[in-house]
Amino acid sequence: MTSLGFLELLRHPRLSRLFAARWLGQATDGIFQSALASFVLFSPERKANALSAALAFAVVLLPYSLIGPFVGTVLDRVSRQRAVLFANLSRSGSLLVIALLISQGHTGLELTFVVLFAFGLNRLILAALSAGLPLIVESNSLISANAMAVTGGSIFVVVGGGMGLGLRKIFDSLHNANHSDASLILVATVGYFITSLLILRIGKKEIGPLDHQKSSASFGNGIVEMREGFEFLSRHTDVARGIAATAIQRGGLNGLLIIAILLERNTFHSASKPEAGLSGLAVALTLAGVGLTIGALIAPFGVAKFGRHRWIRYMMLASGLSPLLLALTHTAAALFIAAFFTSLFGQSLKVTNDALVQSKIDDYFRGRVFAVYDVLVNGAIVSGAVIAAILLDPSGKSVLVPLLISAVYLISGTRMLRPAVFNFTL
Repeated sequence: MTSLGFLELLRHPRLSRLFAARWLGQATDGIFQSALASFVLFSPERKANALSAALAFAVVLLPYSLIGPFVGTVLDRVSRQRAVLFANLSRSGSLLVIALLISQGHTGLELTFVVLFAFGLNRLILAALSAGLPLIVESNSLISANAMAVTGGSIFVVVGGGMGLGLRKIFDSLHNANHSDASLILVATVGYFITSLLILRIGKKEIGPLDHQKSSASFGNGIVEMREGFEFLSRHTDVARGIAATAIQRGGLNGLLIIAILLERNTFHSASKPEAGLSGLAVALTLAGVGLTIGALIAPFGVAKFGRHRWIRYMMLASGLSPLLLALTHTAAALFIAAFFTSLFGQSLKVTNDALVQSKIDDYFRGRVFAVYDVLVNGAIVSGAVIAAILLDPSGKSVLVPLLISAVYLISGTRMLRPAVFNFTL
């Protein structure tokens, strides 16, 4: 059976419903994140530094790393459609609380706690949709389906972020800064509610788990099942190395994002004009989004010519080149080029590895293995931000950090993904 093309997948009656729910949710993520970035990192009252940026990413990503051992348990036992539905409804409600806190200028633990909750739900939703994808399309179309699901989602995050910036400028003419950010979050609240309605177009059992593959253990065995996920990966070392490569690439990419935030906020523009820095960052993220799109589009062709394993290795090695430019010159052009190419190669690596993971895992283990996958990737993203924060000064100018990122990419590609251990024959 031949693989379905992108247009055929887009018209797929079942897959298109999953795409609609995923992409609208991620566009809303972009709106939500742009409001938080404006409030935390680009507010005139708060000067951004590397530590505050790293902490922001930790708040966004660590929740899922903490609850990850139990998410796989949920996704392998209860209807994934119902999990996505109630998570979106809960996320919509949590944003009402966040909007209230931001409108009053709260930046303390109460805001942090609710944001942690909202982003923890977000990771559960994406894991559920990824775990259910192989039940929607045939295995020979997984690479293309993953390319569309993941990359389309990334594009919609960027589009949502751009919409958020545009809406905030409109709200700025009506309110003060805090009220503008709160109004933007209210828009995101509506977006998440509509997303919860869209998921109802998918059948309760349509994205799993299948009745005969549901695990019968109790929810208290989450840590045990996380260990089972690692044990499963230990028996499939090519999948484990692919996941590690994806995590390393994403961690380095996030280190570059910390550099971008600091350069745009504190170096390329006057500190008194944070909106200019936010606009510059939006340009960098837009170019990264274009790179994500191209990277996903070329993945099926690269895999067809070289095979999954070799293509993953090539993309990791290629990722090591563009950060070198940012080490040589700290200009907006160098930043934009690095954002574009590192995102392109990284996304092509990720969608290829997603298909590799899905093709090797029975649905019985799929939820918990994807939970392990996301925990490792999120941990690497936070680690990349923290390491960059330790090594960077507030200006964002650095030779060491881009060189370090490039070196890690190249060493990973030459050693961890070498043919002797990363089985190119599979």
